[in-house]
Amino acid sequence: MTLYRIGELAKVAGVSERTIDYYTKLGLIAPESRTEKNYRLYSYETSARLVRINLLKQEKYTLEEIKEKLDKWNMGNEEEQVSDKLTHLELHMLQLEKEVRELSPIIEQMKPGQARRMLTQLLPQGAAVIEALKLLLNHGPLM
Repeated sequence: MTLYRIGELAKVAGVSERTIDYYTKLGLIAPESRTEKNYRLYSYETSARLVRINLLKQEKYTLEEIKEKLDKWNMGNEEEQVSDKLTHLELHMLQLEKEVRELSPIIEQMKPGQARRMLTQLLPQGAAVIEALKLLLNHGPLM
């Protein structure tokens, strides 16, 4: 990833260095990191964000309104990430439920001592998950 110092970012984005300083203080943009000499370094994505800010300014939005809009856009991305993760977890849970259903008849045919011994060889979290899945499969969802 290419990182820009303030002067380089100003040229790329077509704004002044003072504007970058001001937007940083307002929280409209943020540096990715700092150099050993404490210079702020900005990513290419920051230049795209500056272009978006300029477009919103041309549409007569205040900087406060622009900050609110940018924050909402960022939250939208976070919400999408959470939604994607939950969907992935749900699919994984369905797969685990299927596997537990397949194992249940085999475990039921085992002697109690054998089944207990197998469960004790699992990590405690794994055993708890298996027990929770069995409970859900036998009694349906709790909600």
